Amino acid sequence: MQSYFWVKTFHLVFVVAWMATVFYLPRILVNIAETAGQAAVSERLQLMGRRLYRFGHSMFGLAFVLGLVLWLGYRVIPDFPTMVAPGGAGWLHAKLGLVVLLMAYFIWIGRLLKGVAKGRALPSSRALRWINEIPLLAFIPIVWLVLAKPF
Repeated sequence: MQSYFWVKTFHLVFVVAWMATVFYLPRILVNIAETAGQAAVSERLQLMGRRLYRFGHSMFGLAFVLGLVLWLGYRVIPDFPTMVAPGGAGWLHAKLGLVVLLMAYFIWIGRLLKGVAKGRALPSSRALRWINEIPLLAFIPIVWLVLAKPF
């Protein structure tokens, strides 16, 4: 049982780290959009964005692997509990669907960042500020689904 709590702890830590990148990467894009005529500042922000994007991929990967262990670990680890009761995995499917949407959002933001390096224009800083709020619309229901397990 102790191993279950360690796996769950590290899963949550890596999810929090990934979500920090999901929330912060669009803010870097806002700052890039507002640096018109300041090439050095824009270049530095792009470097920060690329590093953050790579970090986010690493954190997602670790969270994903540990999530798989939480989901299927009972099949290979003796006395490892499962977090999904037979016939009661609807909440998990809904959560995973929202996580897939968040990952698609994260990749899209990364493409915007890569596009800046290729000379493509970004949306306005105002639009990017609204885009920055999108992950919250998925993150709140994800947390609720994990805590409430309503179905």
